[in-house]
Amino acid sequence: MAGVIAAASLRSSIAPSNLPLVASFLACAVAQFLKPFTTWLKDKRWDSKRMLGSGGMPSSHLATLAALATAIGVQDGAGESSFVIAIVLACVVMYDATGIRLHAGRQAELLNQIVCELPLEHLVANVRPLRHSLSHTSLQVAAGAVLGCVVAFLLRIST
Repeated sequence: MAGVIAAASLRSSIAPSNLPLVASFLACAVAQFLKPFTTWLKDKRWDSKRMLGSGGMPSSHLATLAALATAIGVQDGAGESSFVIAIVLACVVMYDATGIRLHAGRQAELLNQIVCELPLEHLVANVRPLRHSLSHTSLQVAAGAVLGCVVAFLLRIST
């Protein structure tokens, strides 16, 4: 009987009460779900593949990490090492998304243009184009961060 109670207690303590984990996954899912809608608003075209892709509005990477950091902060306190680690990780990802990945995406666009201009008999003329939607603008990153914080706070309030 004690084993059953312990197993039920463990099961209930993993999913619903692990606010950082649940908030992170939920924020990521919401951000990915919103991407086709924001693409439609911006470009007036529906692209359901945006739900699975990287880049775009809002940043699901930042939504995930902002939810993680916020949930850790409200659950354990801002003075905890885990909160500091989550904040540093979020800052690194922000820098990467708006800096390094932005430039990598621009390089991919340029390389794709160069390959398109090559004669058909060239060795790389038929190479599949490089993905260029790797990065985020500052607005997309900020939107992802705000979304993540809101999801974590709403989950905290509802539990």
